[in-house]
Formats: sequence, structure tokens, C-alpha cells
Amino acid sequence: QVQLVESGGGLVQPGGALRLSCAASGFRVSIYAMSWYRQARGKDRELVATITSTGGSTNYEDSVKGRFTISRDNAKNTVYLQMNSLKPEDTAVYYCAASRYGMTYWGKGTLVTVSS
Repeated sequence: QVQLVESGGGLVQPGGALRLSCAASGFRVSIYAMSWYRQARGKDRELVATITSTGGSTNYEDSVKGRFTISRDNAKNTVYLQMNSLKPEDTAVYYCAASRYGMTYWGKGTLVTVSS
């Protein structure tokens, strides 16, 4: 059974940092394109970052470039999102997703709140 479980969310002050984790089971993250999405209250879900299955190339949404880093630990079957220099507009529920051959699996999300 495919399962994705996000963790690491919480309340952080502007300028702070958090690292989100996405623990996968039932499949290997190394052969899937892994992504982080976020959805702020009242807004559509948006793609934040992706790491490809082959070569590990990464792509980022413009507003997070230079601040967020997506990475993958194949041995732990886990994907991470390191978020630095956080801003109030980064406040959202963050979701992990795994995609391959037109299929996408989702986690249930973890809430990140950036506020003083």
C-alpha cells in the first residue's frame, strides 16, 4: 500500500527555517518524481518544488527559489524540503506527492505557519 506521511510543520517566525519530511512506504522514492505542493487558505494548490527520478534534477516555483531546497534520501525512502528565510506568505498546508506514469499519490499534508 502506497503511503506518504509528511512531518516537520509548525509555527515559525519570519526569517526562520523549517525542514519538512515526507516518509514513503509501499514504493521507492528513487523511481518516482517527488514533489512538494502547498495550499494557502482560500487559494489553489500550487507546485513548490520537484525532484526527478532520473538524475535528481530539481525545479522550484519562482517565489521560493534560493530559499527552499528539495532533496531525497533513497536509503531512508524519504524526501525533504528545507525552507529558509520563511515569509508570512509561505503559510500554507504543505503536501508531498509522488508521480509516475500518470499516477500521483498524495500525503495528507503538514501545516506551516509563518508569523510573529
